[in-house]
Amino acid sequence: MTGKGAGNAQSGWSVRLAARPLFMCGFRPFFLLTALHAVLVLLAWGGFLGFGLALPAVAGGPFVWHAHELMFGFGLAAVAGFVLTAVPEFTATPAFAPRVVLRLVLLWLAARAAFWLSGGLAAVAESWLGGEEGQAVARWIGHLPAALLEIGFACALLAAVAPRLWRDPERRHLGFQWGLAAMAMAVAGFHLDVLRGEYPMRWVLVGLGVMMTLVVVAMSRISMRVMHDALDAARARRLPAHTLRRDEEAELELPSYRARPPRRNLAIAAIAVHTVAEYLLPGSPITGWLGLGAAAAVFNLLNDWHVGRALFTRWAFLLYAVYWLLALGYLLLGLARLGAPLAPSAGTHLLAIGAMGLSILAVLCIAGRTHAGYPLDERPWVGAAAVSIVLAALLRAAAGLPDMPASALQLLATLAWITAFALAAWRLGVLFVAARVDGGAGCEEYHAPRAAEAVPP
Repeated sequence: MTGKGAGNAQSGWSVRLAARPLFMCGFRPFFLLTALHAVLVLLAWGGFLGFGLALPAVAGGPFVWHAHELMFGFGLAAVAGFVLTAVPEFTATPAFAPRVVLRLVLLWLAARAAFWLSGGLAAVAESWLGGEEGQAVARWIGHLPAALLEIGFACALLAAVAPRLWRDPERRHLGFQWGLAAMAMAVAGFHLDVLRGEYPMRWVLVGLGVMMTLVVVAMSRISMRVMHDALDAARARRLPAHTLRRDEEAELELPSYRARPPRRNLAIAAIAVHTVAEYLLPGSPITGWLGLGAAAAVFNLLNDWHVGRALFTRWAFLLYAVYWLLALGYLLLGLARLGAPLAPSAGTHLLAIGAMGLSILAVLCIAGRTHAGYPLDERPWVGAAAVSIVLAALLRAAAGLPDMPASALQLLATLAWITAFALAAWRLGVLFVAARVDGGAGCEEYHAPRAAEAVPP
């Protein structure tokens, strides 16, 4: 088919795709995949830990597969869903077309399949080639598809959002661009190490450091809305029933909230320096002191949040807890590198399970639900899921302490994580695949219904 006929076919395909709610906005498929992947990967990991079930054969072994899938599978899917939705909103540009979203989803899925099959492909190739040189060639044959697809996904995501961030007149959100570029570098470094026959875990740790900077950047944006809503609600409760507007006296009754850039930039810089030092000087006491510095910088961020009782509302405290886990993670990493009797994995898992996991749950619940056309969910499952993630992080960190039953704690942490994201997939997944019911359009935030209209929970 050529010419006008081909154009009409392409146009018809685009219209049919756009009519499907799942691909209307970038967050819909990627947040759904995030929750499902979190459950699937940890179910497989729990089967491996508890029953010795086989995991996909990949270069580096089971621990590399586990770490890679949490960081570059689960984590990067959540990042994709967030930036594909937030960047158009931040830059006042149209939502990404459904065909762009679909292409990125297919790339992510293909990268997962290629990585999971990479060890099997390499084994088949090695059986044909044999010899030491044959092993190197077999490794390339087995792993190159995964490398190309996953690097391609990270670069395609960056290419999709970077022009909009750069063309924004004030360029206020370039932190996302630099974070995505650094994550693409970490993905590329991981796969290059595998292709060269080196142990690639160092690049997963680089990815974790990049993810922590993205958490700080994203949380600062989300927290402005959440904290202002909490403070507005607190002010409304203090005003007399007949008051129609806030007066100056009422405004002074509660402090204001500001995510101050100097504190945020200091925390990002401290985390970045620690990440670079861990890569260049693994295990050095220098990284210990830098870890303590990163912890102090994140603790300093908490000073922005101390606004009284409004902090202890559900959504504000959820975001506040993310920073606590982030700071404690770097604190434990620093202490471990300086000789404290604990494994560095205690701090690493507070970051990966606690700070990353809880921040992603918050993004799914806040950005995902409101942009799907629903108000924030006040049902108990949100608190149960958040507590489960915190419990998973603490249990897994405790497994790194001396004289602790590490295997049992790891299994309990796995079950707690699965519980949290199974709840998220159950309660949020149906919203991501369904059409909006609030009267809003596209990817805009929740459109409050008129008068007696109500939106189902």
